[in-house]
Amino acid sequence: MKRKRAGSEALTPPLTIDDPEGAGLLSRAVHVLSTAATALSQVTILYQCDPTAREGLLQAVECIKAVNNAGGKLLICGVGKSGLVGRKTVASMKSLGIACSFLHPSEALHGDLGDIRPNDAIMFISYSGKTAELMAVLHHVPASTPILAITSQSKPGECPLLRDRPSGILLPAPIHEKEEASFGVCAPTTSTTVTIAVGDMLALTLAEAMHAEETKAVFKKNHPGGAIGEKARRRIDTQDEPEGREAKKQKSLPSPA
Repeated sequence: MKRKRAGSEALTPPLTIDDPEGAGLLSRAVHVLSTAATALSQVTILYQCDPTAREGLLQAVECIKAVNNAGGKLLICGVGKSGLVGRKTVASMKSLGIACSFLHPSEALHGDLGDIRPNDAIMFISYSGKTAELMAVLHHVPASTPILAITSQSKPGECPLLRDRPSGILLPAPIHEKEEASFGVCAPTTSTTVTIAVGDMLALTLAEAMHAEETKAVFKKNHPGGAIGEKARRRIDTQDEPEGREAKKQKSLPSPA
């Protein structure tokens, strides 16, 4: 039964899980989640088993760590949905104490190329690996600047962004089937989910390599706001109370022989 628009005189009952239309929408919703879960499972297996993916991750960690140690930063460059994913990855890295900034490709070609400094590295995010705006930026990036890329390709030589950069580092982020095949529309969905996950993987792995057991303290220092900051402050306040100090003191005492 076709539903009336809001404000019409005759209204059909609200959707329920028992009527065919409601059941169809729920089935569609679960299919989206199931497809994303499958894609994440597949990319997990990739980084568990594929030598190229595993080597790419280790190279990326070493590269960005060296850049940070030299006083440089990682610039992440993307456009469209990939650009939004890039901004999220930048935010995560900053909160984890990793020097990182977002470079918008259009702004880069209108002056922001000046943000690239001698000790920096650039990471491009592009599902196709050949986004025109990113290829245009790449043409102006110094040959001495390390290039990384998160794309759908599985080998660096297959990625147009890295084709002329023999030392380029690839972080594969493929999906098991095209979004149009999954959902009937090629809107970036599964691909952006996987790319976010690969970005999170890189950020947290890099933080571990750079800060080790200090990672939690670094994050706490950089994130004093919101519910996360409030939780950290409550924990500190609890430790400052007499009972908390006594418990901490007892914990630090050596165990009896």
